[in-house]
Amino acid sequence: MSVSTSSETAGTASPQFIAGLVVAIGGAATLAGAWFFQLVIGLAPCPLCLEQRLPYYIGVPVALGAAGLAFAGRSAQARVALALAGTLMAFAAVLAAYHAGVEWKFWAGPATCSGAGPVQGGMGAGGLLSQLDAVRVVRCDEAPWRLLGLSLAGYNVLIAATLSLVAFAGTRPPRG
Repeated sequence: MSVSTSSETAGTASPQFIAGLVVAIGGAATLAGAWFFQLVIGLAPCPLCLEQRLPYYIGVPVALGAAGLAFAGRSAQARVALALAGTLMAFAAVLAAYHAGVEWKFWAGPATCSGAGPVQGGMGAGGLLSQLDAVRVVRCDEAPWRLLGLSLAGYNVLIAATLSLVAFAGTRPPRG
């Protein structure tokens, strides 16, 4: 019979392990959903959509690392990794809220995907016409898909904010 002198648990019972795993799986599922809409459904992402993925690309491995650290009994380091993952997910939520606001016309989006944008190459020798034939601009201020009134950016706000809260919940030190 062994007696534990620490109030913290290692392995799969650790709150840091569970939080890290939830954030990693939730973030990976969110990325998979974005790729599904892009590659299977055919909804081309706008520049703001692509920017919203960046915190996930970093946050998922960080959260997975936090779960690994917690499993190994290194809860202090796991809490630091979870704080970083939570900050990344909070940043993703802010980016998504900005994008949703652009879609709802609460504020202007980037000129490169919300307005006319600059004309490159001038109008001589069919430059403008050849550009119009070759370029398909995906607009950031038009939601190509909505469910229950929310666009993909709106759902990303909810998902990223929830993952951020889960990650930050895992950073709490043990009671005792």
